[in-house]
Amino acid sequence: MTVIDGATLATPEPALRFSLAPDGPRAGRLDGAWWPRSHDLPLELPALAAELDTRWGRVARITVNPAQWLTVPRRIPVAGHTVHVGWFTAVQDRHTISVRSHLPHRLTLLVVPPRTGALAAARLMAEAADPANTSTASELLADEPSAKMPDRRGIVWPVRDPSVSAWGSARWGGPSSSPGRSDTGGPRPTTGDADHR
Repeated sequence: MTVIDGATLATPEPALRFSLAPDGPRAGRLDGAWWPRSHDLPLELPALAAELDTRWGRVARITVNPAQWLTVPRRIPVAGHTVHVGWFTAVQDRHTISVRSHLPHRLTLLVVPPRTGALAAARLMAEAADPANTSTASELLADEPSAKMPDRRGIVWPVRDPSVSAWGSARWGGPSSSPGRSDTGGPRPTTGDADHR
């Protein structure tokens, strides 16, 4: 909303930036891509889930790797229902988001880093949605030099994540502890649970 001279005007929401692979058989490991505007998952996720609700089936659960996000909520409200959110470090590429619907459907989307330039993001989104693509999310980002930008903490990390132990913790997948972080170095979940998958 925008306020001008005491009058409130509706400000259109920015367009959701994502791509999906066409229906049908595909060789790829990815079903498309999402280019959020920030590392604020509770802010970014509702628009993606709402759009997927209408295009693909009501979203029931989303999982992420917490390495890219400031916080990981347990639940987010989306258009009259609640979507459960979980996280994994050992089994989920840190550059993906996994979405499951109430139907037996699952999408794995590349998460394009928010600070990626528009041309590079467009290339990455097209490659991730290409049915012939067989690269993982981390492999696509490793091949895109302009996507190697500082993460949410301003640190440039290598895109390829050869082992979870290199990040210091299987639980969080983050570097050593720093102010505002848990002892294992990753973002704090918004609940006190040790792990909520």
